[in-house]
Amino acid sequence: MACAITKGRGVGCKTAFAGIKNIYILDFSAAIAALGDSSGTITLPTDNSAEFFKFEVKGGQSSLETVVNSSRENGTTFYESTLNVTFQNLDVATQEEIKLLNRGRAHYVVELYPDGAGNTKRLLLGRDNGAEITGGTIVTGAAAGDLQGFTLTAVATEVFPPFFCTEPDVSSATPITPA
Repeated sequence: MACAITKGRGVGCKTAFAGIKNIYILDFSAAIAALGDSSGTITLPTDNSAEFFKFEVKGGQSSLETVVNSSRENGTTFYESTLNVTFQNLDVATQEEIKLLNRGRAHYVVELYPDGAGNTKRLLLGRDNGAEITGGTIVTGAAAGDLQGFTLTAVATEVFPPFFCTEPDVSSATPITPA
């Protein structure tokens, strides 16, 4: 196997806009794990065979970070992606969904805000192994301006970094409207 790089990289225009706009969650599915990537992008099914559930988040409160773990001594490399998500407002329906998420593993699509050129990027976490909730809080806040809501941390450990992907199908999912 060749380990040589194939291209360099220039400095692009300042069009990026940081933050997460939405996350989409699907219970772990072998069908997603079997999807190949075409030039680094995975095409998600659009036939309701993999229905994701959309969770809207506010910018500035949620983040995704992927750490490269590489060992020369062991000859290994893997990626650990940590998704920190904040949902504003406490409500029963969201708490019930979070209880379900806490017990299993899932695929997450993280949708970034569009850049200055109008391009929306999406990243698929946990394609092969899924991601699991490793922590979180249910918080009431103390001061008038504090968060009242939920925080979650999902972690995916994979052979590859998160893949760029197409928009997930949410056509028949009914969203929660927090009170």
